[in-house]
Amino acid sequence: MDWDKLRIFHAVADAGSLTHAGDVLGLSQSAVSRQVRALEEGLGTTLFHRHARGLILTEQGELLFDATRRMSKNLETASARIRDSEEEVYGELRVTTTTAFGTLWLAPRLPALYSRYPDLKIDLMLEERVLDLPMREADVAIRMKEPSQADLIRKRLMNIRMRLYASPDYLRANGTPDTLADMVNFRLLCQNASAAQVSAGAAMTRELMTYPIRSTFTVNNYFGVLQAVLANLGVGLLPDYLTEDFPTLVRVLPEVESADVPVFLAYPEELRHSKRIAAFRDFVLEEVIAYRRNRSTAPAVGGG
Repeated sequence: MDWDKLRIFHAVADAGSLTHAGDVLGLSQSAVSRQVRALEEGLGTTLFHRHARGLILTEQGELLFDATRRMSKNLETASARIRDSEEEVYGELRVTTTTAFGTLWLAPRLPALYSRYPDLKIDLMLEERVLDLPMREADVAIRMKEPSQADLIRKRLMNIRMRLYASPDYLRANGTPDTLADMVNFRLLCQNASAAQVSAGAAMTRELMTYPIRSTFTVNNYFGVLQAVLANLGVGLLPDYLTEDFPTLVRVLPEVESADVPVFLAYPEELRHSKRIAAFRDFVLEEVIAYRRNRSTAPAVGGG
C-alpha cells in the first residue's frame, strides 16, 4: 500500500476537508483529491461520503483511519525515542493535569526543571478531562485518581484532602461557622457536584448541599474556587495543596475534611526509556518529597 497516499488519506480524514488537508500538507485540493481517489480505486472501496458541508468517513474509511491513527502514534513514539539523546534532555514533552494542580502546584515549580534542562519544551495541557495516554493525547499525566488505562506505568505521588477555607476579611465581615449546620448562613464556593472532579470533592459537595444553604457559587475547577475565596466571596471547598502559597487563608470547620485523594503520575509503557519522561518524573518526585517535608513542619494554615 502506498505510504504517501495513506498519509494524505489520514490528513483528509483528520481535517474532514480536502481543502484543509491540502493546507496542512502544502498540496492543492485537486492533488489531494486525486490521491484519495487513487487510494479508493486501489482498495476497491469508497472511503468518504461526500457532502456539501464536508467529508464523512464510510465504515471502510473508519477502519482505515483507525489503522493510520495507530501508525501515526507509533511513528510519533519512534521519533521521540530517536530524538532522546543518550546524555541530553530536549524536545517537547506534553504534560496533562487538572487546571488547579497544574496552575498552582506544578507550574510554579517548573523554573527549577528548566534550569536543569533549558532545551526542554513542555506543553502543559490543563483540563479536567482525562486524556488518553496510550493513544498519545499526552506523554505524561498527573491525576487525582489511579489511572485505569492499560499499558501505563504509574507512580503514586502523594495524598490530598478536601477542606473548607475562607479569607480573614470574609470571616471578619460574616463570622465563622461552628458546625456544618451553620453553613446555611454562609455562601458556599465549590465545584458543582456533577462536574468532572475528584470523587471526594463531589461527595463533600453533596453532603454540604444537604443543608439549606441560601447562597452558592459554583465553578468548574478549583482554581476558580480559590480565586473566589481570595475575593472574599464565601467559604470554599478546596484541595489542601492549593493553600501552600496562601498562608493567610483560614481553615473553617477543621474537623470537616474528605478522605485521602491519591495523586498519581502516569505515562505509557512504550515511553519507559524516554529521557524527557525520566527527567520530568524524577523532578516531580523530588518536588513532592520537598512538599511533604514542608507540610510536616509548617504551621496550620491561617492558624485554623
